Amino acid sequence: MSHPPLRQSLTRHSRKAGFWLSLCAPTATEIAAGSGIDWLLLDMEHSPNDLSQITDHLRAAQSAPCGTPAEIIVRPPVSEQTMTKRLLDIGVRNFMFPMIQTAADAEKVVSWTRYPPEGVRGISATVRANHYGRQTDYLSTYADALCVIVQVESAEAVGNIPAIAAIAGVDAIFVGPGDLAASMGHAGNPMHKDVQEQISQAIAAIHAAGLPGGILGYGAETAQRYFDQGFEFVAIAGDAWLLTRHMDAMVRDIKNAT
Repeated sequence: MSHPPLRQSLTRHSRKAGFWLSLCAPTATEIAAGSGIDWLLLDMEHSPNDLSQITDHLRAAQSAPCGTPAEIIVRPPVSEQTMTKRLLDIGVRNFMFPMIQTAADAEKVVSWTRYPPEGVRGISATVRANHYGRQTDYLSTYADALCVIVQVESAEAVGNIPAIAAIAGVDAIFVGPGDLAASMGHAGNPMHKDVQEQISQAIAAIHAAGLPGGILGYGAETAQRYFDQGFEFVAIAGDAWLLTRHMDAMVRDIKNAT
C-alpha cells in the first residue's frame, strides 16, 4: 500500500466519515471504497466475516476506482492474540479491538501487534503483509503503518480512559454507544440523557489525553451531531443498515403511490 497510513491522517481535529461493513460481501466493500468515504470497518465481531474473507475485502478496497482508497479497519471477533497475528500476516494494519475495559487490556492488545522486544507477535517470513517476502525492510518498518484503536463500551471503561490512553501504541479510542447504553441499564437507547452524558465525558477524556475519538452514529443527523461534539471519526452508516432502509423506503413509496 502506498497511500499514507490511517494513523497519520487520523489526528485531533480531523473529520473522517466511515461505513460499517457486515454483509461479508467484497463487492459491497469495493462499492463502498469507491464512494469517497474515508474509512471502512470490516466487522468480524457481530457478522460472520471469517479470516479467509478478509483478504478478499482488502483486495476489493484497493481496486476501487478512486484517488485514495478508503482505509480498512478490521474489528476482530474478540480481542485475542492468535487472531490478531493472523490478521496482521494477511496485511491488516488498522485494528479496532472490542471491549477494552482497562489499561492492562490495552497494553495486551498493543503487544500482540508488535514483534519482540516491543511485543509478542510471532514472525513468519513469507506472508501477504510483507509481499510474500519481497519487502525486505518489513520488520523494521511495519509498525510505522499500524493503527491501534481500542473500544470503550461500558461505564467502567469510560472511567478508565485516562489510563487506557496512556498506553504507548494506543492511537485512538472509539466509543461503542450501544453496549455503553446497555451497561448503564438503557439497552437499545443510546440517546438517553445519561448515556449521552457519559459519551460527552468520554470524548473530553480522550481529548485531554491528546488522542482522537470515534463513535458509531448512523444517519446524517446523528453523525453530524457527533462531529460537532468533537469526535474525529464517525461511522455514519452500515451496509446492511443502508440496504434495509433504502429497500424499505422504496417499497413503501411505490406501494403508497398505487
